[in-house]
Amino acid sequence: MSKLNIEELKQRSLEIRKQYHELELSHHGSKWTVEEDALAFLTDAGLVGRLTMSQQGRWPKANTDEELKHKLGESIWWLVVLAERMNIDIEEAVENFLTKTENMF
Repeated sequence: MSKLNIEELKQRSLEIRKQYHELELSHHGSKWTVEEDALAFLTDAGLVGRLTMSQQGRWPKANTDEELKHKLGESIWWLVVLAERMNIDIEEAVENFLTKTENMF
């Protein structure tokens, strides 16, 4: 499997989100709002927490590695989608965060 670059991550993420928008239109008559996308991200982020607890033996659920990998990937996907919908350059945002944080140390 080849490594994914940021530009490919953005393009593929937005194409998938476009497909989900089509499902939302057919099921609800409208696309989800940015706020609904943010809530969906928070739900998945919460699941990352619970699945991490399971993986670390602090919650009684076995064999969570594949589900945890999926939710970690999905959470990154949501962040890319949210940034795009809010006109934020995700690559710039991450670079600024990393530089600012590195400079603190």
